[in-house]
Amino acid sequence: MLIAIVGALIISASAPLVRLSGVSPATSALFRCAYAVPPMLLLAWTERRRLGPLPRRAVLMSWAAGVVFALDLLFWHHAIEYVGAGLATVLGNLQVFIVAFAAWALFGERPSSSLMAGTPVVFTGVVLISGVFDSAAYGSDPMLGVAAGVATSLSYAAYLLLLKGGSDRAVGPLAHATVVATVAIALLSPLFGGASLVPEWPAHGWLLLLALGPQVLGWSLITYSLPRQPAALTSLLLLMQPMSTVAISTLALGERPSALQLGGCVVVVLGVLYGSRRSSSTRRQGVAAQAEGVAEAGGAAGRSNR
Repeated sequence: MLIAIVGALIISASAPLVRLSGVSPATSALFRCAYAVPPMLLLAWTERRRLGPLPRRAVLMSWAAGVVFALDLLFWHHAIEYVGAGLATVLGNLQVFIVAFAAWALFGERPSSSLMAGTPVVFTGVVLISGVFDSAAYGSDPMLGVAAGVATSLSYAAYLLLLKGGSDRAVGPLAHATVVATVAIALLSPLFGGASLVPEWPAHGWLLLLALGPQVLGWSLITYSLPRQPAALTSLLLLMQPMSTVAISTLALGERPSALQLGGCVVVVLGVLYGSRRSSSTRRQGVAAQAEGVAEAGGAAGRSNR
């Protein structure tokens, strides 16, 4: 859990670094992955020497994760342009609801009954962020920013689930996904405004920092934590990212969302927190299942020792 929290805090700098680079959304999405490829391949090679090659299924799922990660970044970087770094990060983290239901279907991780109750609360917050009822809404196009943010959440949820289901390795799947995402972004970039391939300073200094910090270090920590805890819990911990990003964007970038938009952020986070909490009976069942699993593991260990 601590590893996931540290990873979430590191990736909270992603959107501010994108804004500081000042390049087009497709350009920032492309180079944050491209600059991350060499260190990711080195880390993956080190991991492979220790643990052996990735299973074929893990490789294929990592490639699929790379494709949806490319979409995630392209949509999200456009949301940053339309509605600012802070609000775009809040909108891009609605995936907790998607992940909770998908994890139930794919991994048998049953969500709590409060999830449905939190859903209308969250979407009320999304409407407030969109600026529909707010003449002072921050951003060049808040409505389009909301649309891009929702698309980001869908892609982000698929990415997390594919990485979780592929392997318990920390670096190998992420390296495969990063390489595939780089290629996919290059191919898709003409549909998203095009990417400039000519490096410029200091823009690419910010992009290099984005690649080495959030993309390599932050996501390596998160990928390590994914298979070691429930998918819904990981998504909940990642909610630290949008709140940290709002604070960074306000202090470092001078972004000033309106009162209604900030209220929408609070509503979204409270709705997700409520929707993600587990009932006392569910917690008791989880504790009982854990105890039973420990007892079975102990019995198996005893039998093997004999």
